[in-house]
Amino acid sequence: MVDKLFAILVFAGVPLVLAGAFFDWSDMIMFLLCCASIVGLSGYIGKATESLAIVSGPRIGGLLNATFGNAVELIISIFTLKAGMVGIVLASLTGSVLGNLLLVLGLSFFVGGIKFKRQKFSVHDARYNSGLLIFAVIVAFVIPEVFSISMDTQETLSLSIGIAVVLIALYLAGLFFKLVTHRGIFASSDQPKTEEEIPEWTKGKSILVLLLATVAVAFVSEQLVHTFEMLGEKFGWSELFIGVIIVAIVGNAAEHVSAITMAAKNKMDVSVEIAVGSTLQVAMFVAPVLVIISLFMPQAMPLVFTLPELVAMITAALLVINLSNDGESNWFEGLTLFAAYLIMGIGFFLL
Repeated sequence: MVDKLFAILVFAGVPLVLAGAFFDWSDMIMFLLCCASIVGLSGYIGKATESLAIVSGPRIGGLLNATFGNAVELIISIFTLKAGMVGIVLASLTGSVLGNLLLVLGLSFFVGGIKFKRQKFSVHDARYNSGLLIFAVIVAFVIPEVFSISMDTQETLSLSIGIAVVLIALYLAGLFFKLVTHRGIFASSDQPKTEEEIPEWTKGKSILVLLLATVAVAFVSEQLVHTFEMLGEKFGWSELFIGVIIVAIVGNAAEHVSAITMAAKNKMDVSVEIAVGSTLQVAMFVAPVLVIISLFMPQAMPLVFTLPELVAMITAALLVINLSNDGESNWFEGLTLFAAYLIMGIGFFLL
């Protein structure tokens, strides 16, 4: 059912976006078409990456998932940077952190908890992720804000570049730690070790789909960015709300569906990895890469968030750490995370 929906969104949406760009359709129509197309394309990217991961083996597969897991959001952010909308990019990073930790993980716990009274996932994974969440969200994001108070613009940017380099290095070291030196500790317990997964697509087809989908996402993302100004004027939405809620949800829609689907099947190791792992990718890889890419754009992007963004991300990280460190979940914990997302969403809407 989900696969058919993705196919409809791609094969109907992308040609319509192309037609809309050629005939100069209204911004509202283009916004809706672009959002629908990106959701479908991100689904295809996820499917192709999953097939390649099975064919290539767990280590290379883990690297592929890390690389392409947030490809759609990265592409959207690059075109947003090109348009000079730094505030929306920073807000979308905040939205990804909040969306993955509170919305996705919350709905996963809730949906899975309705079907299964108590669900378990790897305690080793939970504690590993907790340490990195504290580092990435609380340390790496708060430090630039604190030090920038007594720095000028250039010094703040230099600090952000230095932090970006450290984050990328630690992220790559974390991949090596988890996929090579300590891979046995982090092996998933969802399925029997003897069960052999069969890829849905061949290696050649997966690579072709991945390339075509990435090119299509780049084109659609450029059209989507052109509609942001209209959204702000028509609905009175701030750049902060557009980035935190709209861009973040659209860019990660396919991952959101996957995580909730896995939880409904009682595959909580996979579900938690998608939600929390994606958050770490955003904080430790996507954000610092965007800082470096912004140096070649019209306006450089320091890694400095607003106070509401920082407080929201820190609160989300601490709440998830507190609820997930025992390696168990239930529907009420999921509802608690979702309620926190709603409260923050209302706050950003009214801000």
